[in-house]
Amino acid sequence: MTRRLRRKVVKKGKDEAVSLSCLEIEVDNLGLERNGVVDWINVPDDTVIQLFSCLNYRDRASLSSTCKTWKFLGSSQCLWSSLDLRAHKFDAATATLLASRCMNLQKLRFRGAESADAIINLQAKSLREISGDYCRKISDATLSVIVARHGALESLQLGPDFCERITGDAIKATALCCPKLKKLRLSGIKDVYADAINALARHCPNLVDIGLLDCLNVDESALGNVLSVRFLTVAGTSNMKWDLVSHMWHKLPNLIGLDVSRTDIGSDAVSRLLSSSQNLKILCTLNCTVLEQNPSISTTKTNGKVLLTLFSDIFRELSSLFAETSNKGSNLFLDWRCSKNIDKNLNEIMTWLEWILSHTLLRIAESNPQGLDEFWLKQGAALLLSLMQSSQEDVQERAATGLATFVVIDDENASIDRGRAEAVMRDGGIRLLLNLAKSWREGLQSEAAKALANLSVNANVAKAVAEEGGINILAGLARSMNKLVAEEAAGGLWNLSVGEEHKAAIAEAGGVKALVDLIFKWSSGGDGVLERAAGALANLAADDKCSIEVASAGGVHALVMLARNCKFEGVQEQAARALANLASHGDSNNNNAAVGQEAGALEALVQLTRSPNEGVRQEAAGALWNLSFDDRNREAIAAGGGVEALVALAQSCSNASPGLQERAAGALWGLSVSEANSIAIGREGGVAPLIALARSDAEDVHETAAGALWNLAFNHSNALRMVEEGGVPALVHLCSSSLSKMARFMAALALAYMFDGRIDEFAPMSSSSESTSKSVSLDGARRMALKHIEAFIHTFSNPQAFAAAAASSAQAALAQVTEKARIQEAGHLRCSGAEIGRFISMLRNSSSILKACAAFALLQFTIPGGRHSVHHASLMQGSGAARVLRAAAAAAMSPIEAKIFARIVLRNLEHHQVETTI
Repeated sequence: MTRRLRRKVVKKGKDEAVSLSCLEIEVDNLGLERNGVVDWINVPDDTVIQLFSCLNYRDRASLSSTCKTWKFLGSSQCLWSSLDLRAHKFDAATATLLASRCMNLQKLRFRGAESADAIINLQAKSLREISGDYCRKISDATLSVIVARHGALESLQLGPDFCERITGDAIKATALCCPKLKKLRLSGIKDVYADAINALARHCPNLVDIGLLDCLNVDESALGNVLSVRFLTVAGTSNMKWDLVSHMWHKLPNLIGLDVSRTDIGSDAVSRLLSSSQNLKILCTLNCTVLEQNPSISTTKTNGKVLLTLFSDIFRELSSLFAETSNKGSNLFLDWRCSKNIDKNLNEIMTWLEWILSHTLLRIAESNPQGLDEFWLKQGAALLLSLMQSSQEDVQERAATGLATFVVIDDENASIDRGRAEAVMRDGGIRLLLNLAKSWREGLQSEAAKALANLSVNANVAKAVAEEGGINILAGLARSMNKLVAEEAAGGLWNLSVGEEHKAAIAEAGGVKALVDLIFKWSSGGDGVLERAAGALANLAADDKCSIEVASAGGVHALVMLARNCKFEGVQEQAARALANLASHGDSNNNNAAVGQEAGALEALVQLTRSPNEGVRQEAAGALWNLSFDDRNREAIAAGGGVEALVALAQSCSNASPGLQERAAGALWGLSVSEANSIAIGREGGVAPLIALARSDAEDVHETAAGALWNLAFNHSNALRMVEEGGVPALVHLCSSSLSKMARFMAALALAYMFDGRIDEFAPMSSSSESTSKSVSLDGARRMALKHIEAFIHTFSNPQAFAAAAASSAQAALAQVTEKARIQEAGHLRCSGAEIGRFISMLRNSSSILKACAAFALLQFTIPGGRHSVHHASLMQGSGAARVLRAAAAAAMSPIEAKIFARIVLRNLEHHQVETTI
């Protein structure tokens, strides 16, 4: 989080500074505030030091340069006993700058090979504990140099990701250089050979805790020589000779805790270890499939020792470690932490248990094996929540990560298990996670925000997060200077913004501005945070009010910048989706025009339609579709190569998802509103792919393809192409069979355009035989089209209402016909003067079917309450349509549908004329 000096912090317990509460009051009580501004120069030294202790090392060093007093205080050794380097880039140059402050550094956490290489430049010779993650690229040479420079080392932990380049040679070097070593935990070593382990046995007499997790080979016999070991874990390690283990390790005189979880240990070895190990108190065998498949495991004699399996009651089993025999249930760990009874051995066991359980539960959650739903619901979730309250920061982090992971069913589709998510919520997990998210420790902030983000996919959990104040917390974390924290917070806002009820709250909490700022802050090198920020903005932009705030916060520029410059497909997809949503609000705001006017926006979206990623193509086409509703945007898209790009997209998406097909056809529909663009689409080869899309099984694709073909058919050349390309059967099928009324309506209008006589007027001259053949072909197509247009009109007819309307001019009868005939969605269609004029001309057509179709269309376009009905009425009144309509309504030879529909249109025009004069 962006650190502010005026920050509320209170100490909780020995190691934690977790919640926000009283420091601000203390500062105020010192009388240092004048007119709302604190005089920081006169703040007491101990207060400044306490404030500094809540900052990461970079912020602490930066503030130390503010003045001489703070430089002195910022160098206080109490501030530099522990250092967490994971949040920011840490290299040799940074280490050299910090070296003068790190003479008494005791504890160090780092991330990655570059940070590992830089550690020696800190010159922290008194270092006692080193913990590292992302260690795949750390080599033997690097680790050997680190241990050689830090001979006082007592604890070395590398993992949980695999240390693929570290071998037994580095372990041997560690044994030789660090005789005070007490704890060694390494993950993913390929071969821990005997010489390395024997070196530990000889040179590290105080080594009491060994963890060799997820290793490929470990010498079992050599481990039997480490007589000092009290706690041993080989969880996840393969190729273990369990018969040898059971005969060797039970002789270890000090061994009290053994973890063999996620291995292939069998019941015989477990029984032998339980019966023969004199001092062993606890054996952990979670997710040992061979053992769990043996039905006799439930009856295994434990000889007073604790045996933990996935199918045992873990809390009850652990209760036996306490003098009080009552079952403490899920409060067991909390009761132990709060206990005033000091039992050193018990404390060591419970501290070790917290570590191994957090590690094992996370690994199980990551692999997500089948058949564990009952475990997670009954005790797994409760265990993770209990571990989140540990005093060990790494345990808290892993427990939060475990919660974020175990609820996920499908990463690709963002699916989570509802039961597991709600189990976390029932057990008070939301409040615990929010408390962690408020911690000043950035590692906890990041993992808690990740868990909140994943859990919020569930609508009930999202509601609970919002009610507990989680939106404000996540919006605050989105402002963090730590990219990982900001990324996970943005992910939380992304999932929360799916719910319409949370959008306004996110905006009120400053979330929109924070998300836009994230894009500018991490515009390069932050693909994860950019995708999440753009995704959240896309959701927010779907709301009218929030879309205005996104635009006013600089969101249009930020999102266009991503669409133009970012190469990561996830970011491109979300940026295009956000621009599409910004442009989707029509006349309610000017965002559509604003996006089009942003330099490079339209060109970038046209280019994205050529992306190899289907999701990117889909969202880019959707954005162009929405933007094409603006006249200037429409022409600018065409001028920027949009026609060619979208025709190519339509040609390539015959086997694509319905979403892409819908948007590709929709974008061409939007462009084809302009006759010049319509002609260009036809010339570019757009007719054939649109006809193919009209044959889709998806209702939404029917509508956009029919809409585009309707617009194209206005031009006689396109109409002829449609006949030649087999468009008539495709449109006839839509007109008669689609489940979408709108698709059927627009298919009927396209057919009407094609056969109202324009093709005959403009058809090119050809030889006599060719002319006869084409005439026969056109006549057959015309008969088929008119037959299905007539059938379509009849589906909206009510014979009784028609008869009543024909017999009188009663408004009730006309209203009944209108109600039956109305297609609700047709009110959103906007026609040009030329299109309205064509339907008026069609009222004079010799075909009674086309007359009825024209009257039916004009009825749809002028029904009061339609979005563009006033516009259409104005066009008709200015073109003398009333006279033609009255003639159609009175003509003896007109079909009854044409007469009644024409009368209704006249009534609609009168309504709009009266409305405009009021």
